[in-house]
Amino acid sequence: MTARLIDGKAIAQRVRDEVKVEVERFVVAHGRPPGLHVVLVGEDAASLVYTRNKEKASNEVGMRGELHRLPETTSEAELLALVAQLAADDAVDGILVQLPLPRHIREARVLDAVPAEKDVDGFHPLNAGLLATARPGREGLVPCTPRGCMRLLAETGTALAGARAVVVGRSNIVGKPIAQLLLAQHATVTIAHSRTRDLGALCREADVLVAAVGKARMIQGDWVKEGATVIDVGINRGADGKLVGDVDTEAARERAAWITPVPGGVGPMTIACLLENTVIAAKARMAAGA
Repeated sequence: MTARLIDGKAIAQRVRDEVKVEVERFVVAHGRPPGLHVVLVGEDAASLVYTRNKEKASNEVGMRGELHRLPETTSEAELLALVAQLAADDAVDGILVQLPLPRHIREARVLDAVPAEKDVDGFHPLNAGLLATARPGREGLVPCTPRGCMRLLAETGTALAGARAVVVGRSNIVGKPIAQLLLAQHATVTIAHSRTRDLGALCREADVLVAAVGKARMIQGDWVKEGATVIDVGINRGADGKLVGDVDTEAARERAAWITPVPGGVGPMTIACLLENTVIAAKARMAAGA
């Protein structure tokens, strides 16, 4: 068996095309485009690339995308003042504060200051709570990468109801949210991590294996169950400078039915789902009379 690769680039483009249609409908209904505002503090090169890509992607689908660049010396109070200004602006539907922040700024305080209804990253405690409690009609905004992973799974046709799913990684950004999303689809979910005893044996039980631990090729090929679907969230720099995932992809392909490549798998989905979250947020705000 050689696993089929899940083409994240192609699926992300489909999501963007869908978002563009929804943006056009929103403009007709409300006389303005959805607004996505991204805040970057400092000069981190990678963060600058990410934020510019987000601004560009939002404009390409017809949104009003704007990047706010602040110097490294920006105080926590100044950053909170900008967040408050964006929170009060009715033309702003989504606010994203790019991480990491400079050390002198408390990350949690800033993220909590973003109103839950504009929290397109899905990091606000209210959105996390709504995801955990799974209240029908009150799903909140789901973190972008887990949302993208679920779309990838849907595109493969992988049956989740009754499936055994193992998520390796317990972060608030990926591991915990995707476990909640899989549980909502009636999978039986285990969250594992780097300290899990006999991790390989546990992974071999998984019909769906999600690797989000941040360690290059930690998941070995013989840890993958025959016929499993593998979602590799990891993006690591190998010794040769090339990007590699958390899974030994080539070895895993000999056992899996489906697997995401790195790069080109989960990565492209994150920005696409950020755009999707912005449209969801904009429509919800208008429905609520914002």
